[in-house]
Amino acid sequence: MVERRFAEELEAASDVIDGINRINEEEGVRWLYSFLSADRRKTYCLYEAPSPDAIRHAAARAGLPADVIVEVTDRLLPDGATAAI
Repeated sequence: MVERRFAEELEAASDVIDGINRINEEEGVRWLYSFLSADRRKTYCLYEAPSPDAIRHAAARAGLPADVIVEVTDRLLPDGATAAI
């Protein structure tokens, strides 16, 4: 999970997203989805990646911040059970 802080409001055009996805693929990283804060200045992004470093490399190449990276392995479900991501 990656937390990103943006200095200005985030605008994600389709050509920018395509470029990010190409870089991610080259680094062995897959972007699953993101949550966007109400002020559009922070995102919380879930990725599949071989390592946090692969995410850092992809973010740097794409010119994106990667302020905090937290490695997660399971989801906690509302019934208390855990499931693999």
